[in-house]
Amino acid sequence: MTIWEAVAVCAAGIAAGGINTVVGSGTLITFPVLLAVGLPPVTANVSNTIGLVPGSVSGAIGYRRELRGQGRRILRLGAAALLGGLTGAILLLTLPSSAFDMIVPVLIAVALVLVVFQPRLAAAVRRRRARKNSAAHPHGGLPLQSGILVASAYGGYFGAAQGVIYMALMGLLLNDDLQRINAVKNVLGAVVNGVAAVFFLFVADIDWQAVVLIALGSAAGGQLGARIGRKLAPAVLRGVIVAVGLVAIVQLTLR
Repeated sequence: MTIWEAVAVCAAGIAAGGINTVVGSGTLITFPVLLAVGLPPVTANVSNTIGLVPGSVSGAIGYRRELRGQGRRILRLGAAALLGGLTGAILLLTLPSSAFDMIVPVLIAVALVLVVFQPRLAAAVRRRRARKNSAAHPHGGLPLQSGILVASAYGGYFGAAQGVIYMALMGLLLNDDLQRINAVKNVLGAVVNGVAAVFFLFVADIDWQAVVLIALGSAAGGQLGARIGRKLAPAVLRGVIVAVGLVAIVQLTLR
């Protein structure tokens, strides 16, 4: 890389780290930049995943206040994310890139609909539970764990807008504050990126220069994103999620 290409990759890492912490979809910034500087698609994807690990951890640390009291929830959902992330990483190296091209925009679109209507849907779910005199599962139960497993498999495979899908699922199935849900999303993202990164270390081609640049940028961006994200009102955060998701759909459709 030239010095300016290196600067561009690091800057993309900062932006991706911040966006991943607030919403998700940072890969939509870093992946095209890595392709632009000449990396092959799979090498770019692998290097990007490893480079974003420090940003995911940084974002989770930035939201540590909102994580208090969610240890059991994180353990249960984290186990599903771990298995899903490893599955997605394996699929990346065994399936053609076209395998997810058709379904991913549709998946994100469904997630956006859930995010937009989440308050009404969640209220309807609560009324249904009240009629049946049944309490909400504190960790989302099997439906949420299954959804996290599938979303994490996609995350290990590519990961663009993975956070949007997480927020849609948890917003619907957990009776909790949106900022606390966002904090869990950051931990799950760190788990998925982490397990995929460990797998890639042994079996994939990696551009370590790109990894270091993205890692440095995303770690700084994760802290910045945490400071901004926790100040957003639920309605504003929901609007940001929808905006980023729409950009993801457009970019993935045209890719």
